[in-house]
Parts: sequence; C-alpha cells; structure tokens
Amino acid sequence: MNIEQFRNTMKKHPNYRNVGMVLYHNGVVRGTSRDGRKVSGLRVAADHKKLRQIVSEQKQRPGIVEILVEIAEDRDLSVGDDVMFLAVAGDFRENVIAVLTDTLNAVKATVTSKTEFFDV
Repeated sequence: MNIEQFRNTMKKHPNYRNVGMVLYHNGVVRGTSRDGRKVSGLRVAADHKKLRQIVSEQKQRPGIVEILVEIAEDRDLSVGDDVMFLAVAGDFRENVIAVLTDTLNAVKATVTSKTEFFDV
C-alpha cells in the first residue's frame, strides 16, 4: 500500500476540478486490542461485493465526486502497518466529512473482518 499512489489516483479523477476537499483515512495496526491486550499482528478479510455496494450508495450523496478504498487483506500485518486507506472527495466539507464517517463506519461494520494475533 502506498499513500502517495493512492492520492495520485484521486487527483487523476476526470472531475477532480469540482473537488473542494479530500479527506483521507489511514487505518494502522494498533499495538493493543480494544480490550487492552498486546497485539503482535493482524489479518484482514473483506467482502468486496458489500464494499462495492457501500461505495456506490455513498457516491450518490450530494457533492461527492469520488470514493476510493484500499484494504491490505489476506496477509499478515505487523503493528504499525497500514490496514486501510479510504478517501472521499467532494465539493464542501459538510458533505465530505459526513460521507467519510458513514462510509468508514459501514466498511468496519459490514465489509471487513479481522483476526488479531496476540503477544503471549
């Protein structure tokens, strides 16, 4: 995963001239789980059909030009590794912030599943 390539993909969108804001989310493997246990790594799986559905729905919202998602899946990740990039480009911050939040929450709830590996 390369954040610069991800950004450049967004900038090449044919309607990028209509963009007033791009928000990027960069999920990273944390060193501790939500319950406080020490994590040594992570593996993520993704439901691509559901991801396409969510992105398609969110792109229909007012002012949204593009939504890009990249997930580091089906490989072992270490603490500090990038897990997911999510970018939402649109006209005004009110539109972009809401769509990034809703898209991220939907992806986390229905698209991705993770297996954490713990230090012993």
